[in-house]
Amino acid sequence: MTGAAPLQPEVDAFLAWLAVERRMSPHTISAYRRDLADLAGWMRDSGLEQWTRLRQEALRTYVAGAHRRGLSGKSLQRRLSAIRSFFGWLGREHGSELNPALGLRAPKAPRKLPQVLDADEAGRLVEVPTDAPLGLRDRAMLELFYSSGLRLSELCGLRWGALDLAEGLVTVVGKGGKTRLVPVGSHARTALAAWRDESKPAADSPVFPGRSGGPISPRTVQARLRELAMRQGLFKRVHPHLLRHSFASHVLESSGDLRGVQELLGHADIATTQIYTHLDFQHLAKVYDAAHPRARRKKPA
Repeated sequence: MTGAAPLQPEVDAFLAWLAVERRMSPHTISAYRRDLADLAGWMRDSGLEQWTRLRQEALRTYVAGAHRRGLSGKSLQRRLSAIRSFFGWLGREHGSELNPALGLRAPKAPRKLPQVLDADEAGRLVEVPTDAPLGLRDRAMLELFYSSGLRLSELCGLRWGALDLAEGLVTVVGKGGKTRLVPVGSHARTALAAWRDESKPAADSPVFPGRSGGPISPRTVQARLRELAMRQGLFKRVHPHLLRHSFASHVLESSGDLRGVQELLGHADIATTQIYTHLDFQHLAKVYDAAHPRARRKKPA
């Protein structure tokens, strides 16, 4: 290949080093070879015939171009890892500290949106019969999950002393030991009061005790939730965090208050909460498509 000589010998030496010194698998070495061959081809097309001439700005342009051509964020991360390793080896061999891939990150893969229950599905799930064995406990547990958006660990560790049913508030100890005050809705307050009247707990006992009398285990809650969802005719994969997602999405949809939802969820970073704005937009887009007379107009030829 014309112009290959200045770049290829060092790649070959690096791949041989990986095989002998690092004992990497043929599969990994083959992936490194493809990644470095692609970069070398781009460099030759750009008039860069020595590895030492590649600067970070040029490498950033290469990464952006590969991304535009459809290479995923995950594949680009792997490719950058190969390039970093190669330049690290090159630096040790030639006494150079040049590594244009250091500090360079691939574009992030699009974040997967969490699933949520719609309001009807959430209502159907939480309204479990209270005359079944453990029915009052299950109703209180589901109502509190959906009413207050608690994490699984927060619900399992909750004690009666943290609940103020008269005021409709619960004091929650979240991640990093941070405490927050969260409202408890009227349906959840009614269900919790009924469960308290039946269980007659001590003031500082767990709201949802396990068989030993200590807090119920997360696995027990997860299994019970799956069972109750099937009984209620919901065939989605229902788990505790789905109720938290549904709580956040429904509150944001009604209020539009992102900061408020952040506080209720106990998110340290509002960027974590912003995922729910995408869910809300999805809902609005569906409403628009269904309702607007020109939403489904044909694309121009």
